[in-house]
Amino acid sequence: MRKTLFSKYFYICSSIILISTAFLGVVLLAFSMQYFRDDQYHLLERNVDQSVALTNLNFSANGYRYVDSTYLGPFYQLQGQAIGADIFLVDMDGRTLLCSNTTSCNHVNFFLPAGVMDKVKTTGDYRETGKLGGIYPTSYYTVGRPVVGSDGQMVGAVFASSSSAALTTFLVDIFQMYVISAALVMLIAFIIIYFVTSNMVRPLQDMLAATQSFSKGDFSIRVPVEGDDEVAMLAAAFNSMASSLAVMESTRRSFTANVSHELKTPMTTIGGFIDGILDGTIPPEKQNYYLRIVSGEVQRLSRMVRSMLAIARIEAGELVITPVPVEITDIVTRTVFTFEQRIEEKGIEVRGLDAEKYVVDADADLIHQVIYNLIDNAVKFVDQGGYLEFGYRLEGNMTLVSVKNSGQGVAPEEIPKLFDRFYKSDKSRSLDKNGVGLGLSIVKTIMNLHNGDIFVRSEPGQYTEFVFSLPTSAQGKKGLFRKHESTPKKRVEKGGSEDERV
Repeated sequence: MRKTLFSKYFYICSSIILISTAFLGVVLLAFSMQYFRDDQYHLLERNVDQSVALTNLNFSANGYRYVDSTYLGPFYQLQGQAIGADIFLVDMDGRTLLCSNTTSCNHVNFFLPAGVMDKVKTTGDYRETGKLGGIYPTSYYTVGRPVVGSDGQMVGAVFASSSSAALTTFLVDIFQMYVISAALVMLIAFIIIYFVTSNMVRPLQDMLAATQSFSKGDFSIRVPVEGDDEVAMLAAAFNSMASSLAVMESTRRSFTANVSHELKTPMTTIGGFIDGILDGTIPPEKQNYYLRIVSGEVQRLSRMVRSMLAIARIEAGELVITPVPVEITDIVTRTVFTFEQRIEEKGIEVRGLDAEKYVVDADADLIHQVIYNLIDNAVKFVDQGGYLEFGYRLEGNMTLVSVKNSGQGVAPEEIPKLFDRFYKSDKSRSLDKNGVGLGLSIVKTIMNLHNGDIFVRSEPGQYTEFVFSLPTSAQGKKGLFRKHESTPKKRVEKGGSEDERV
């Protein structure tokens, strides 16, 4: 079964808590055991020391010849009952002389091992956790101290022993308290981890659901952005990506629809006229006329394909520009001359060709394509007897070039769409019967490639003005510029279309 991110994170955190709790329990039991053992030894040592002191006092009072059991017996019993231990006195042979347990003492039936007595004699101290040479049937804590005579030599020893069974009871109690506390803490921790994990992975789950919708073509879903952590930043970036995908999908659909429309119209015309010629519907004397129409439609299709290929190459990064100092005013003047016949036919007044020289850093051929498309656009939509005006000015380190024409202008709501592919503001196509709506899209793409900008100003019924900016050349300020030596030819790889605004 596939594990979700939630279950993985929850299981990992839960496992860490369980392992940590178990480790802490083991450490707690180990320290508790050591603490209990040390505490028992200290308790036995204090009482043994008191018993040894009293025994030495009584021994000295009797001239170091014997100890008075009637005097020491009650004291041993009181001490043993107080701490729950057996306190007994033995001689150098390990034989028990006096014991605090008067009812069921079995010490008198055993002799302490010689090794125990030797250790007390050599070190002055004895500790053991065991059966004390078989005296006890189970494990006991035992502490021993020597009793000395008048010459300072050991004459016996006092031992205190208590059962280690209390340790088990103590550890069981500690373990029970720890288990109850740990279970309660783990329950609270698991609940907190569950909700924290759920809140943490919810944006990722929302993103997964959104991507599944994206795969079906629905880009409307957005992920809620909560907080300012990395997950929130990821959600914000995801929403931004979704918006971009939605725009791209809308553009793709619009592009496909426009391409289909632009291809369908001329192809239908071409097919209809050719079929009419082949089946004799069009008489021979009319065939040349209709063949010229067919030729024009084929040329329009060719221009559109070249333009689309040029835009695709630029956007794919296959076209690398090499900016050099060029005189932009010279390019404008030479390009205007290529429209001389159309300008004269419409009686257009041309202004601004006598401006001083301006030099920019740009790819000469691509900038010629920009200017050609803008002038072609302006000449097409200028009113009869109107004007075509060019302007230049410096703004910071940029040179601004404007192409302005009189005429009907562009409605404000249409200005943001002018650079969209296949967009034509002349809905009736009365002024633009041959364009395919890619000219301004190419212009915008080329300007982006030059790190420049282009914008539109228009007053309906008065004028339309396109203004673009290019980096001012440092060499041009010193008079070192290169003129555009000849009228540029149309090149497919440089944007190759004389398409227009509409």
